[in-house]
Amino acid sequence: MNSLDEISAFAAQNPLIAVLGCVLGLALLVLLCLILRTAFTASARVISRWAEGRPAEDILTIVAASIATAVSAQGMWRFFGDVLGFDGPLRLLLFAFIEVAVITSAVRARRNMRENYSAGIDGVAVWVLTCLSAVLASMDARSAPEVIFRLAAPLVAAWLWERGMAIERRKLTGRGRINWRFTPERILVRIGLAEATDRTASEVDAHRRLTRVALAAKRARALREAGASERKMRAALAKLDRAMDRAVEYAGLAVDEERQKALLAQIGALYNTAALIDLDPPVPWEHKDNKQQSPAAAPAAALPAGSSQPAQQQAQASPAPPIVDEDEEEDVPAEELPAFDTAQRAAMIRAARRYWDEQIERKYVPRAADIAKEVGIPLGLAREFRALWKLEPKAHALLEAAYKEHGIPDTGTFPAIEVPEPIMSVNGSAKSA
Repeated sequence: MNSLDEISAFAAQNPLIAVLGCVLGLALLVLLCLILRTAFTASARVISRWAEGRPAEDILTIVAASIATAVSAQGMWRFFGDVLGFDGPLRLLLFAFIEVAVITSAVRARRNMRENYSAGIDGVAVWVLTCLSAVLASMDARSAPEVIFRLAAPLVAAWLWERGMAIERRKLTGRGRINWRFTPERILVRIGLAEATDRTASEVDAHRRLTRVALAAKRARALREAGASERKMRAALAKLDRAMDRAVEYAGLAVDEERQKALLAQIGALYNTAALIDLDPPVPWEHKDNKQQSPAAAPAAALPAGSSQPAQQQAQASPAPPIVDEDEEEDVPAEELPAFDTAQRAAMIRAARRYWDEQIERKYVPRAADIAKEVGIPLGLAREFRALWKLEPKAHALLEAAYKEHGIPDTGTFPAIEVPEPIMSVNGSAKSA
C-alpha cells in the first residue's frame, strides 16, 4: 500500500480530522502566500528606492560583483570542509570571513574616496584580501580548469569594484587616475595618421596648402633680399606659383575670405620673425604699482616736447588734488557736543543717513563738513556718523579708488573692493581717463 492509499484510508476512517487538516493546510498555504507576497513587495520597494537615481552600469556592477563574491564564498566553504575539517555551525559561521572583510574594506575605501578623494589603505586591502581568498579557494580544486575558475572569480569582483571607484573618482575630482604619455591616439597623431583636433579632412588640407604658400613666399623673398642668382629665383618663384595654384584650386583661396585672412596672417608672422628680438614684453612678476605714474606727472607726460602751454592752463587741465580725509587728521580738536534727547538724535541720524546714501549712489563720499552743512547738525556729530559709515563696503570702495588714483592714505579696514562703474574721487571730481 502506497502513501496515497494510506491517506485515503485514514480520511475514510476519520473524516472530521481529515476535513480539519485540509482546512488548516489551506489556511497555512494562504498565509504563506501572503507572507511571501508582502516580503516580495517590500523587497521590490527597497530595491527600487536604492536603484533610483543610479545609472544602470553601477547596478550591473554591483550585481556582477555580488555573484563573483558568492562564487568565491562557495570555494571557501569547500576549503573549510575539506582542508580544515570544519563542520556544522562552526563551518557556517566562519567560512566567509574573508569575503566579509573584503566587503568591509570596499565600503571603507568608498567612504575615504568621498571624504579624502583617495581609497587609501582600504583600497589596497581589498586587492590583498581578494588575492588571498582566490588562492585559498583554488587549493581545494580538483582540476586545472577549476583552479583557474577559483582564481578568476574573486579577481573579477575586485576589478568591478575598482572600475566603480574609478568612475566615482572622476566624478569627484574631474580627472582620471593617470594620464599616460604613450597612448594609441598620441602615437597616431605623432606619425601623422590622426588629427589632434576636431578639424575635418578638408580643413586640414586647406591649412597645409596655405602654409605651403606662405613658406614658399618667405623663401622667395629671402632669396631676393640675399641677392640670389637668377636660377634660384626662378626655382623659388615657380614653387610659389605651384603652391598658389593648388591653394586656389583645392582650398578655395580666391573666394574664401577667411582663408585669405589666414594666409595673410601667416605671411605677416613669417615676414616679421626678426622683429621678435626687438620686443620689450612686460615682466609678468613686476608689481603693477611700480608702473603707474604719479597723478601730477601723467598730464605733463601727455604734452608734446617744447609745448608753450601756460602753467595756469596746465594746472587747470590736471585733476584737482584730493581732499585729505579729515577723519584721519590728528590735530583736529575734539568738539563738545550739546546734549540731545533720543528723538532728536534719531531724527538727525535719519536725515544724515538719507543724505549719505544719496551721495554714495552718486559715487561721492561726502565730508563731515558737507554732512553738517546739508543736514544742519553739529560738525562733531557729523564726524561721528561718517567715521562709522565710511567703513561700509560701498563707501570703502570709493575711498579705495581715490587712494589708488591719488595716493591718499587708506581710511578703511576692509580689503580693496573693485567697482566696475566710473568712480568719482573724494571731492566729487570725475576720475581722469
